Amino acid sequence: MKTSELIKRYRITDGSKFHLKQSDPGDTHGWKSELKKEASVHLEKSIKRLAELQDKLYAQDQHALLLIFQAMDAAGKDGTIKHVMSGINPQGCQVYSFKSPSTEELDHDYLWRSLKALPQRGHIGIFNRSYYEEVLVVRVHPEVLAKQKVPKALLGKKLWDQRFEDINAIETYLTRNGTTVLKFFLHVSKKEQKRRFLERLNDPAKNWKFSTADAEERKHFDEYMDAYEDAIRRTASQRAPWYVVPADNKWFTRLVVSAVITRALEDMNLAYPTVDDKKRGELKTVKRALENE
Repeated sequence: MKTSELIKRYRITDGSKFHLKQSDPGDTHGWKSELKKEASVHLEKSIKRLAELQDKLYAQDQHALLLIFQAMDAAGKDGTIKHVMSGINPQGCQVYSFKSPSTEELDHDYLWRSLKALPQRGHIGIFNRSYYEEVLVVRVHPEVLAKQKVPKALLGKKLWDQRFEDINAIETYLTRNGTTVLKFFLHVSKKEQKRRFLERLNDPAKNWKFSTADAEERKHFDEYMDAYEDAIRRTASQRAPWYVVPADNKWFTRLVVSAVITRALEDMNLAYPTVDDKKRGELKTVKRALENE
C-alpha cells in the first residue's frame, strides 16, 4: 500500500463538494481483516519513523505541529492517540482533552482556552476535541450558548458563519507562523458505535468508559453528522486540511492517522541544527580538555 494513496483518499482541502454520506466508516481501502497483521507492521514502522522525525522537530525548534481529533463517542480518539503517538518523546508533546468549559473559561471568548494550549516551536500539540466543539456540540445543543455569557445582540443568524470565519482566520494565522494544522474526524458508523457501547456495558472492566451522557448524545447522532459535515465543508483548506478517517476498524484508523502525521513531518524538511566554524572550534577545545583530564 502506498502511503500517498491513503493520505489523498481521506484528505479534504476543498469542502464545497464534500458530503459525509459519501464517506464510508467501514472503508479499509481494499485491505481485508486478514491483513491486520501486515497493517500492524506498517504501523510499527510509521511509529518508529514518527519518533525520528519528532526528535528533529524538537532539535530544529522552528516548526510546530497541531493535531486536532474530533469524533463521536466510542470512535476511538483516545486509542488512536495512544497507539500512534506511542513512540513520541513526552518532552516534546502535549495532549489536551477539552471537556465542558470551566467558570474561568466561560469568562473568556470561546477560542481562549484552545489558544493558550497551542504547541510551541519544536513541539507537537494534540487536541482531543477542540474549539470545533463550538460549532458542533453548541450547534446541536443551542441551549449551551446561554451559559457562555455572549451578549444577546451577537446571537443572531450569522453566529455560525462568524465562528467559521474566526476558525479559518486563526488556522491561517497559525500556518503562516510555522504551525502545521492537521484535523482528523474519526468517522464511526451508528451501528459500530452501538456495538462498542454494548461491549463497554457487558464487560465490567470497561464499564468505566461508559457514561449515560454518551447514550443521550447518541439520540442526536444524525444532527451531529449534519453539524460535522457543515464544519468540514466550511473549514477545509489547503493550509489546514481535514482528514475524514474511517473509524469502524481501529487498526485501519491508526494506520491512516500515522501515515498522515508522518508525511506532514517529512514535508517540513526537518534536520538537526549544524554548528558554525566558531562553535566547532569551541567544541574541539572542550573535547581536548576532557581527554586530558
